[in-house]
Amino acid sequence: MPVKIIRQGKRTTAELSGDIDHHSAGTLREAIDADIARNTPETLCLDFSSVSFMDSSGVGLVMGRYKNVSAYGGKIELQGMPGSIEKVMRLSGIEKIAKIVR
Repeated sequence: MPVKIIRQGKRTTAELSGDIDHHSAGTLREAIDADIARNTPETLCLDFSSVSFMDSSGVGLVMGRYKNVSAYGGKIELQGMPGSIEKVMRLSGIEKIAKIVR
């Protein structure tokens, strides 16, 4: 599975891995959304440390998860982004909705 979900109290971390593209984004969305629905974390952290490639589907993945957690007052964080992925995220303006943690 390209995502490992780790829960620590009211914080959920989704450790993403491999490529995030049109084909893999759906599987990631389903797994993360299922956990959000069950656990309603105060903070959802998306960890990109093991992501080797990401296209615009990754930006959409973040935006959709933000929409889900913000509906009940949750927040989203992004961490471990390799330089090329962080650049795409910053260019998209993702910092307006998500905290970037280094």
